[in-house]
Amino acid sequence: MRKLVYFVAATVDGHIASPQGEFDFFPLGEHFEAQVAELPGTIPAHLRATVGAASEPRRFGAVVMGRKTYEVGARAGLTDPYAPLPTVVFSRTLATAESPVRVTAENPVDVVRALKRQPGRDIWLCGGGNLAASLADEIDELVVKLNPLLLGAGIALWSAPFAPRSLRLINTRTFASGVVWLTYALSSRASAPSPTS
Repeated sequence: MRKLVYFVAATVDGHIASPQGEFDFFPLGEHFEAQVAELPGTIPAHLRATVGAASEPRRFGAVVMGRKTYEVGARAGLTDPYAPLPTVVFSRTLATAESPVRVTAENPVDVVRALKRQPGRDIWLCGGGNLAASLADEIDELVVKLNPLLLGAGIALWSAPFAPRSLRLINTRTFASGVVWLTYALSSRASAPSPTS
């Protein structure tokens, strides 16, 4: 079965964007080069040729995102930002005719479960924190591109009521830029932390 992978850049204090949704403060470096080489589908389509990213998908065969994440690119005219990956945008307010992506007000859990049953490569959860929390029981891997930055305020990596969840670290990758990719497997349900944690 396909996995749902939340692959996201974050600061040390747990933010994925500024309070206004900007993310241009994240540094570039060898970690970005690794992303270009290994996960070209996560590079916006209009930049792939410029940065030397392959046009064919590798790990991911689809991408899902919330309305706010989608609107960042849409405001700049990027209505299908990760083409040719099939894209699903969850929104109760966007019109479905705005772009070639699938815009839906359906329950994200139902949509993702249906996508997981289809054959193909894994599904990339692009953002944001509210959608990630609503899909908590469907996320198989969380890959945090942890950046050596503190914002103090911004959009959270995970926006949910207090409910501790156990994560199992399955891979760590450190770059000279100071960025660390942390790959976690998510537990299937919320759990209390152990007394030693």
